[in-house]
Amino acid sequence: MFVRKVKNRSGSFSVQVISKHSGKYKVIKSFGSAKDVDKIEQLLQHAKQYVNNPNNQPSLFPTLSKEDIAVKNAFEHLNNFHIHTVGPELIFGTLFDSIGFQTVTCGELFRHLVIARLSYPTSKLKTVDYLNRYQGIKLSEDRIYRFLDKLSSTYKTKIEEITYRHTKKLLGGKIVVIFYDMTTLYFESEDEDDLRKIGFSKDGKFQQPQIMIGLLVGKQGLPIGYDIFAGNKFEGHTLLPILKKIEQKYHFGKPIVVADSALLSKKNIEALNNANYQYILGARIKNETDEIKEIILTEAKILHDGEALKIIKLNKDKLIITYSDKRSRKDAHNRERGIKKLEDRIKSGKLTKEHITNRGYNKFLTLDGKISVTLDKEKIKNDKKWDGLKGYATNTKMFPDEVVECYHHLWQIEQAFRISKTDLRIRPVFHRLQKRIEAHICIAFVAYAIFKELERLLREEKTDLSSKRAAELTHTMYEVEYLLPDSKRIEKTLLKMDDEQQLLYDTICK
Repeated sequence: MFVRKVKNRSGSFSVQVISKHSGKYKVIKSFGSAKDVDKIEQLLQHAKQYVNNPNNQPSLFPTLSKEDIAVKNAFEHLNNFHIHTVGPELIFGTLFDSIGFQTVTCGELFRHLVIARLSYPTSKLKTVDYLNRYQGIKLSEDRIYRFLDKLSSTYKTKIEEITYRHTKKLLGGKIVVIFYDMTTLYFESEDEDDLRKIGFSKDGKFQQPQIMIGLLVGKQGLPIGYDIFAGNKFEGHTLLPILKKIEQKYHFGKPIVVADSALLSKKNIEALNNANYQYILGARIKNETDEIKEIILTEAKILHDGEALKIIKLNKDKLIITYSDKRSRKDAHNRERGIKKLEDRIKSGKLTKEHITNRGYNKFLTLDGKISVTLDKEKIKNDKKWDGLKGYATNTKMFPDEVVECYHHLWQIEQAFRISKTDLRIRPVFHRLQKRIEAHICIAFVAYAIFKELERLLREEKTDLSSKRAAELTHTMYEVEYLLPDSKRIEKTLLKMDDEQQLLYDTICK
């Protein structure tokens, strides 16, 4: 008997054991087919073992080659402590250095905490366990907390500068448009202090203290800067302070500021104009004056799906109005669903005059007589006139279509918060001291910058890998550490990766 390797039409190779009798060849056993070189070699080894021992009988005196003995002896001396998970350091550590965070002279602990936040986002206590178990790095929880106590106050300025300059470089050396939004982070505690306050929660955690984070990003969601505010701070009073800080730090120019309707107030618009900022803000068109609303509804009658028109307001700022069939269907669907819930509550008798507000779909309620609450059909009819319409307030000289296109990129900052809250698990926050809270946010900000750099490189290389999948792949990228018996020298060998891991490694570490 002998082993034969046959090339198939598909490009793979089949491995077979062949016998020859009376001049005729016969396939005794097939061991499968493969394209991968290592897999083919494995099939060949199985086939050779079969030829040497076709009945699979154990040998009383097995013989091993010198090579087999060397490999066997090497593995007999290995234990779990010799195998390390190196994927997070290989991938995220490379990105950490390429952005420039290695120049922050606060030691390796900063690096470890950022990479841990990207790889295994969890509590600081579990981070200690992760670093010990998977990285062989022994740290105490107290040492981490001592480091956190000085991180934000000592190194935040340097960290922000590195992030800003990297983003500016990627955007061609000039930041033309910036996007701004706020989010809330709640605490697993019921105690308030100067920073942690109970306020309006975007997470729906109205009974828990929170802080507010204002985040500035450029195109593609690239980070520019952030600031932290008390949990009961009014959202509209947060934009100008951040802009002024960045302008003072980096001689920031006057980019176009894009934000949602929460920033739309007379005071904010006046402040932006006085500071010579151009802006594009989501407009609350139903809150305009009766005169402007009449103009909007009259002019909007000519709009078809995807079209926009410009209305000049009294203060010479432009109000851009767009119409969308898809948005119209969505508005109608949401209203009908809201009305159905109101009708069910009216029938149950649970609605009282205290529910008559102008918020949500409760605006359709009205008092009938002294005690009866009913739906106001006229209000519902008037609301339908606005289906599909959306407004944007701007003082730019951009065309309506350009304003709309620019505003639509605001989803990138929404994605930034989504990444921070889900992939990086920035919430809930368990710290109590303000300096540790600030350090926690600072580490998450750096982790987000690295996450976006990973996303950018994967996109540029046109891979099918997502950032989330890439992070998962790092968990099973291993390195073996061993001692050479004669020279007593310690060597490290990176174990062979699968195809996805190799693609990730080549993309980031090439």
